[in-house]
Amino acid sequence: MASTLDRLIDQVRENRIWRSIFRSGTGESNLHRSLFVQQNVFLHLFSVKARKRTLEFSATWYLGALTFGTFLILVITGVLLMLYYHPSVPQAYVDMKDLQFVVSSGVFLRNLHRWSAHAMVFLVFAHMFKVFYRGAYRPPREFNWVIGVVLLLMTLLLSYTGYLLPWDQLAFWAVTVGSNIASAVPVMGGKMRFLMLGGTAVNANALLRFYVLHCVILPFAAILFIAIHFWRIRKDGGIYPGESAAEGDAK
Repeated sequence: MASTLDRLIDQVRENRIWRSIFRSGTGESNLHRSLFVQQNVFLHLFSVKARKRTLEFSATWYLGALTFGTFLILVITGVLLMLYYHPSVPQAYVDMKDLQFVVSSGVFLRNLHRWSAHAMVFLVFAHMFKVFYRGAYRPPREFNWVIGVVLLLMTLLLSYTGYLLPWDQLAFWAVTVGSNIASAVPVMGGKMRFLMLGGTAVNANALLRFYVLHCVILPFAAILFIAIHFWRIRKDGGIYPGESAAEGDAK
């Protein structure tokens, strides 16, 4: 029984999917233990060594760095907007009006958050197109490509969940249409819509759920996956296979 279990474990560890995620096991030697620490994002986020060419300046589009910059702007402006916002049906729209007419630089703060969100969506798509064209989805970078796809979906979800928060007519009907589209999914559609809205209609429950998703769950999940994404770029030796110093992309 033990030998069968050992063979099964070995087969799993030699699987291509497993090897794309975990580069080395724990092992018994000092080398294997050292590799396990260095190649685990939670144990060792920053590499002990870095390739010299990854530290050199290069003239590229810097789409990854620009995307991360817009994310930081969104985090900062989002925290400031939370100081003036209440996720309740009677107060949400009033708070938007206060930001526009009462709070000093409130219009600038809200528009900066809004346009940074639009820019982040555009930059994420542009970054994905570029790395796909350069073949970054090929081994051994396929796991990081999957992380990038997850970050793309999180970016879209962050934009969508923030849509309802102003609680105006545009937000209300946009979320109504989106939730109705989700209900058209076979088998699970009705349950998905109920989970999104916390009920059967766009009301206070939906506003609270979208607020928690937009301000807590999705941002922290995005930070986690961004950390893994950056770490794997360094561990994989760059973004693209066979990139030179002149081609390296800043992340």
